Amino acid sequence: MSSRRSRSRQSGSSRITEDQINELVSKLQELLPEMHNRRSDKRSAAKVLQETCNYIRNLHREVDDLSERLSELLANTDTTQAALIRSLLMQ
Repeated sequence: MSSRRSRSRQSGSSRITEDQINELVSKLQELLPEMHNRRSDKRSAAKVLQETCNYIRNLHREVDDLSERLSELLANTDTTQAALIRSLLMQ
């Protein structure tokens, strides 16, 4: 028996069930815009997890791009307007 299996049997009460995994995968699927529209389609857990990772990576890229654009905007804006924009962002 592998050490992974023996550990999961030993941890008993902290073990996650297949139903719980399916429920969590279903919740993830609902959060993903591309998959949410195709909710009736049954996707494998692996596919949902892969799409979730891709979506999070894309969100990170968007945040980085928007941060860069904002920095450029603030650098090219006069001091008073830049201060106003910064104060609005901090709210």
